[in-house]
Amino acid sequence: MRISREKLKSLYESKRLRLKMLLSEAGVSKTAYYHLLYKDTLLPDTIHRIAQVLEVCPSAFLEEISPAEKKVKRILFLTNKISANGPLLDRENVRHTLILLDEKPIERLRRSLIRGRKINILR
Repeated sequence: MRISREKLKSLYESKRLRLKMLLSEAGVSKTAYYHLLYKDTLLPDTIHRIAQVLEVCPSAFLEEISPAEKKVKRILFLTNKISANGPLLDRENVRHTLILLDEKPIERLRRSLIRGRKINILR
């Protein structure tokens, strides 16, 4: 598996990004990007050897992370990053806020009211 320069360009341009902006937001250096771009394969050699023994291509036993799992991992990553910068912040409130930011405003309001009622009852 390799990076398709054309496919990647199409994707970041559809988001109205430039390569420099994409790499910056992803936290990837230009050096790392070009290193990956020119590699014959992004998979470790061990994956290729296992596939060779099984006489299949590596994609036969690899799977992508589901969109829901990606979302959860992104929220946990951002929660840790924000909480590390503000030790007095409540991690649960940071996580909840990040979840709400992905929702429509009316859904945010509805969930905030439910959460507020629950917190009020606990006091």
